[in-house]
This record gives sequence, structure tokens and C-alpha cells, in this order.
Amino acid sequence: MANVRLRLAGMRQALEATADPRGGTVLIGGRSRRVDEWEWDAPIDGAMYGVALNDRKEWEALSNEMHAPPYEKPPEGPVLYMKPANTINAHRRSVLLPSGIKRLRAAPALGLVIGQTAARVRREQALDFVFGYTIVNDLSIPHKQRYRPAVKEQARDGFAPVGPWIVQKEEAPPLSSLTTRVYVNGRLVQQADPSRFRQPVEQWLADVTAFMTLYPGDVLFFSWPADAPLVAAGDVVRIEIEGIGVLENVIAPEQGDDER
Repeated sequence: MANVRLRLAGMRQALEATADPRGGTVLIGGRSRRVDEWEWDAPIDGAMYGVALNDRKEWEALSNEMHAPPYEKPPEGPVLYMKPANTINAHRRSVLLPSGIKRLRAAPALGLVIGQTAARVRREQALDFVFGYTIVNDLSIPHKQRYRPAVKEQARDGFAPVGPWIVQKEEAPPLSSLTTRVYVNGRLVQQADPSRFRQPVEQWLADVTAFMTLYPGDVLFFSWPADAPLVAAGDVVRIEIEGIGVLENVIAPEQGDDER
């Protein structure tokens, strides 16, 4: 069992509770229930920033492209993108497949939830500013946009399911052991762990806070997009991170798009 922070549907304030990430039960106010018996809301209320080009497999696959014009060399600092408030979604809520789109890329991601204001932190102290860890499904419309913000592809309504809770850092397994598995309709389609990150999350926290402040509740997340599955309407996407929990969502067609 682990101490977690969560938010149930209809509740404005987050709750402190105890959960069994492996067994799928949660104890709230003395009542123990299975996770699927509750209706959830996202457990976060801050800004969400994704660290792009952190997946070593993706970095290697893009090597030739990064050395081509106009830049002719890889980026030297953090490349960030945002998941704005309209994208935030919750465990077991549907993700709408936009009209005219056949597939989405569902990239699993580890989210670090900031616990105290972080500005110009040192790598050695970076995790002192983290409250805990959560799961993010970093959904996007497949694209090759490299040189302009891919807002239309990444920032659609509901494209960032988060949750189901935040496991407090002290209660979570070591970062290096946070293996992630993605299942689509019950079939394992992807497995990854932080050893694929180009540099440790502590270094990214130091690099990012060197030029911008992160506030309590903000989320800095790290995905594995290189071999992330493509999913279609009707698919059930289940992301498991060991010791953190399970985030599950159904891809649903937009209303009036069932026959597409």
C-alpha cells in the first residue's frame, strides 16, 4: 500500500488516501474499494510540460533529420511542449478521436509532480522539489512537425489522461525500476523504462529550472514515443507503471463520426 493524492469526480479538492497500485484497490475514509468502482478526476491542477526528444530510441531515429537544414545539429538544451488545461483527462474517461482522423499515437509517460517552487535547482537536490509520480498518456495525432509547435496535433481536448493518482515520492519504488507497459485491448504492445531516457530526470529538472520556475502542482513528464502504439476508435489503452498504478482510457469516435 502507498500513500497517494487523488481527486474523485465532482470534488474540487484532492484527497489523501492509501492505495494498492498492484492490487488495484484504494482506501478512502476507511472504505476500501476497487479502483474501477470510483469515478475519477485528474489528480493535478498545475501546468503540464513534456520533455521532447528524451527517448533515446527517438533521438537515434531522428539523427539524420536533426543534422539536416535548417538547424544542422541536434538541440543543445531542453525542448519542451505543453499540454494545456483543455487536454487534461482522467482515468477511465473516453478520449475522443477527432473527426477525419484514423489513428492516435498513445505514448506512455512518467509524470513528476512538483511539490515546492523550483528555480535553478541543482541536479543533486532536484528530487527534493518533487512531491510524487503519476502516469500520463501523451496522446497526439501522428505528425512530422519538427520546426513549428504541433498544437493542432498535441493539444486536442482530452489528449492528456493523467492519474489515477499521485504516489508520494517516498512511497514509490526507485525511479530506475519504474517499468512501463502499454496494453491495447489487453495485448501487451510496448514496454520501456527510464534507462531509455537520454539523461536522468534529475538533470532535466536542473536544466529546465535554469530558465523557468516550476510551481507546486506543475507536472514535468517524460514519454517513450519511439515505439508507442497507434490506436483507433474502440481501442482500450491501458498504461501500467510498476509501483505507481494503472491508467486506462477508451478511444471513442466523436459524435456523428461512428461510420468513419
